[in-house]
Amino acid sequence: MNQTPVELLTAFTTAGAEQRDAAYQRLVAALWQDGRATDLAPAAVPALLTALDRAPADRQGGLILLLGLLVGAEQPGTDGESAGTDGELAGTVGKELDRFLDLLAERDAHPGRTLALLFLLSHFPAERDRVLAATEPLELSQDDLSRLTRVLQPLDPATAVLGRVWPSPAEWVLSEAERAFDRSWVDALAPAQLAATWDGDTRMLIGYSGAKAYWALRHGSTEVVADTSPHRTTELSADATGTADLTRHAGVLRCPACAGQLSVSAEGAHCTGCAADYSSAAGHLDLFERSEPADPKDVLQNAAAMRNIGLHYETVLRPAFLRLMGGNFGGQVTPADEDRYIVEHTGPVDGPVLDLAAGAGRWTAVLAEAVGSERLIALDLNPAMLTWLSGRLPEVPALRASAQTLPFADATLGAVNCWNALQAMPDPAGVIAEVGRCLRPGGSFTLLTFQQAADPIDRHFQGTFRGPGFPDGMPLFALADLRAWLAAAGLTVRDEYTPGTFAVITAERAA
Repeated sequence: MNQTPVELLTAFTTAGAEQRDAAYQRLVAALWQDGRATDLAPAAVPALLTALDRAPADRQGGLILLLGLLVGAEQPGTDGESAGTDGELAGTVGKELDRFLDLLAERDAHPGRTLALLFLLSHFPAERDRVLAATEPLELSQDDLSRLTRVLQPLDPATAVLGRVWPSPAEWVLSEAERAFDRSWVDALAPAQLAATWDGDTRMLIGYSGAKAYWALRHGSTEVVADTSPHRTTELSADATGTADLTRHAGVLRCPACAGQLSVSAEGAHCTGCAADYSSAAGHLDLFERSEPADPKDVLQNAAAMRNIGLHYETVLRPAFLRLMGGNFGGQVTPADEDRYIVEHTGPVDGPVLDLAAGAGRWTAVLAEAVGSERLIALDLNPAMLTWLSGRLPEVPALRASAQTLPFADATLGAVNCWNALQAMPDPAGVIAEVGRCLRPGGSFTLLTFQQAADPIDRHFQGTFRGPGFPDGMPLFALADLRAWLAAAGLTVRDEYTPGTFAVITAERAA
């Protein structure tokens, strides 16, 4: 027998600790599904507001989060319009703003309730001054405060900062040159693109705020675990003047245009098949063949061009990404866990070891300790990342090339590692097929990526993330799909590690 929203609400507010989460999921499903409010929501919102008076603090947080989801469901999509709060649900909730501000002032509540309130209040930019004034006594972290301040801020085309705000504006430190670079491409955007990008950034920040609040409500903690790995350092050089010796691996390299043999030197490479020439600069050999010119107005690509992107990625973006996509706010998977997995499961046979989508070299450094830098090749598509990697690991040869067409001959690589990158590939099945093609029999493929969350709220927040090439959200995976792609590539799964929504897999090329 179906329960009414009021019955579901009562069940949630009175449920014991063991039944709380299941009761909450039933309540949410009745009123909100896949980012949309159900037909039952308008009549149920007044009951949710009334229940706040009698619910325990931890249940209050859940109700507040649900109200935030319902208000957010009324906001228009990222189609050039600014997010608004003039819908029926927002109007009903907005009339109770004083109640939420009063709750914000209470300091002895459940730790997740304050975060849930910040998430809800993020949807009311018209009340910006009142909301920010109410947060002043709270001594919020710069992370939380700058995120709230930005999402409540009106768009001013003359001063707008785009693409450099997630997971919080406080965590971005830009040079004057980078600010000038940003100003040049932001000023060139059409008004509709400017508004849509601003709205997309706002939604990313609200999504991260909601994900953090939802985690805190379930775990009774707001303490986010930091990356303390020895490979996380703030003393990296981003200056790379030379290219590590690739000649020792020249026999396995192939032209990405015609698959011909490459002749490699310190200056670059020459294809003996199609006579294409490739240059070496800033610490890497550039084998990337772009089929069409880059769009100078590609907002996300422009935002990824900062000189210190390698350091910023490792210290800010990567940990935040793991929290959002992997549910890792509490550090369930630590950097030491990741390092240990790579070391223990990388099983190279003869041939070079490829760090695929190596980024700034975080795992290249781990692999260098495990198998020796003389065996390694680092490959990425972002030249700024490769410059950083080469400044940090000058002994490891680096390639700029596409993962969709790996520049290696068949069955030549001894092992491949692809860590926290497959979800950013436009054709992940094709990338896995390329890995299978290039691996020698018995060679290992270690992989970290993310599953789409089974929890619909977590899944919704995962979908708020935008990245280069994914302006509408980054698609995540089902384990069954990953297994099928690996099998189709001739790879046999040897190990799976799936805490939270992580998917950490070791596969081996069949003999």
